[in-house]
Amino acid sequence: MAGIIGLDRATAKFIRNSGSAGPSYEEGVKNPRANWQERAAASEANYRDAVTQAAGQGRYGRGVRKAGNAKWQNKAVQLGVGRFGPGVAAAGPDWTAGFAPYHAAISAVQLAPRRPTRDPANRQRINQILDAVIATATAQQRT
Repeated sequence: MAGIIGLDRATAKFIRNSGSAGPSYEEGVKNPRANWQERAAASEANYRDAVTQAAGQGRYGRGVRKAGNAKWQNKAVQLGVGRFGPGVAAAGPDWTAGFAPYHAAISAVQLAPRRPTRDPANRQRINQILDAVIATATAQQRT
C-alpha cells in the first residue's frame, strides 16, 4: 500500500497552502517565464484540436451532467456574488473600449422618420441600427 496522507488532511493542506499563495500568484503573473501572448497565440491549433476532440467525445455535456445544477448554483452564489461588483468595476475600461466602435456607429446612423405606433415601416429604423452593428462587428473581426 502506498503511504499517503488521508484525504481530509490533504484537503486541509490544499486549502491552507493555496489560500496563502496570493502573493506568489501575483509575482508569477507579473514575471512570467515566457511571453503569454506569444505562447497562447502559438497554441491556437492545439486549442482548436482539443476542443474539437472534446466536443466529439461529448465531454462538455458529461461534465455538465456530472457537476449538476446544484454545484453550479452553489459555486455561483458562494464565489460569484462577492466577485461580481469588483469584476464589473475592473472591466469598465475594457467595456468602454469594446463598445466605443458600436456606440460611434449607432450614433452616426441617420434614422428614417418615425411612423405611428405599430407601423411596419418602423422596422426600417431597427434594421438601420442592426446594419450598423453588423458592419462594425464584421470590421472588428478583421482586426
